[in-house]
Amino acid sequence: MNVIGLDIGGTKCAVVLANTDGKKITILKKKRFATDNRQPAMEIIDQFCSIIDQFTKKTSVEAIGISCGGPLDSRTGVIKRPPNLPMWDDIHICDILSRKYGVPARLQNDANACALAEWMYGAGRGTRNMAFLTFGTGLGAGLILDGRLYCGTNDNGGEFGHIRLSENGPVGYGKVGSFEGFCSGGGIAQLGAMLGLQAFMNGETPAYYNPKTAPLGITAQTIAEAAMKGDKTAKEVYRLSGEYLGRGLSILIDILNPERIVIGSVFKRAKNLLLPACLKVIEREALPLSRKVCKIVPAALDAELGDFAAVTTAVYTPDK
Repeated sequence: MNVIGLDIGGTKCAVVLANTDGKKITILKKKRFATDNRQPAMEIIDQFCSIIDQFTKKTSVEAIGISCGGPLDSRTGVIKRPPNLPMWDDIHICDILSRKYGVPARLQNDANACALAEWMYGAGRGTRNMAFLTFGTGLGAGLILDGRLYCGTNDNGGEFGHIRLSENGPVGYGKVGSFEGFCSGGGIAQLGAMLGLQAFMNGETPAYYNPKTAPLGITAQTIAEAAMKGDKTAKEVYRLSGEYLGRGLSILIDILNPERIVIGSVFKRAKNLLLPACLKVIEREALPLSRKVCKIVPAALDAELGDFAAVTTAVYTPDK
């Protein structure tokens, strides 16, 4: 089965031609191109179609999958002006592509698409109840419940990043002290700036902290590098993030009773810095019977996750 996957972003997009037999995905062709979020949606769709036409000159495809940030309506295939795509307002992308190519076109929120990919082909394979957390620039999430993707009433199911875990703390998802604030690349950078300033005011200068330019130059990566070299403040930043990750996951474990939680990006790269504090909190907070059946693991699909997400959206149907 050959399918097309489209990964839509505010600064770059990708088109993938892939083959899948239901057990694995083989990427046959791939092309990325830069975008401007002020660019009209139909101009970008025309670029997609031009590449699809190139890819399908000598082969046919059976479905098209689209992965895009929300808000959107996965049931009707309509993109509804995501924050990073202000020109994509009420764009019926599935209808447009289905009419042009005569095959089903399916749309999913990017976090849900990633959850599908990890469930069908990655670290969640073989489970019936799984949660996926992006832990990247932000904290998106996707849920597999009773062997099906769960989207909620209007595609807003599983927005764990918006949960407030503290009255104070870094800002994420427009909310002080949110799960995303503590557990995202942007949130960790904020934590690093806060703790770095405190350390500097106490006469210490963390390895990642330049008092002349801070908070510029402070990222989750620079803090992680300092922590891995033993910097005390950097290690405390990741300990705190890990602690709040444990608080958030404890809520998830108690409510959903998943057998696996798959976490990507920052967690995958800095697992050793985050997991000890996370597990300590879960041990204290989560229901014993629920936590014993739940494994917390890093995502498996690495740099290919975005490609696999779009392709998996093409092949997934809730009835299967």
